[in-house]
Amino acid sequence: MVERGDETPVALNAVSPVGYPPALARERIDGVVLLRLYVDSTARLVPDSPRVAESSGYPPLDSAALAGAGELRFSPALRRGTPVATAFLQPVHFRHPSGQP
Repeated sequence: MVERGDETPVALNAVSPVGYPPALARERIDGVVLLRLYVDSTARLVPDSPRVAESSGYPPLDSAALAGAGELRFSPALRRGTPVATAFLQPVHFRHPSGQP
């Protein structure tokens, strides 16, 4: 149950630090990787916690998402207004710049 003052972590990066694999970018292959991440109460990613929860169907995209996960920054999760450690799902989108939005 979500109560007032409860919030999940929110990504703070203005631009995704996750690199698009050049070979897939040249082929204009897009995809979404769903990562399961765990952050502590200060919103720092717990080392070795990132896991692929749902694959994009392209192993190089999945690997790139995992490799770049450590560069993602988040606001802390809140429970009743107090920062807490939590696990959550974070999508990583790979879209070719010339593709449609």
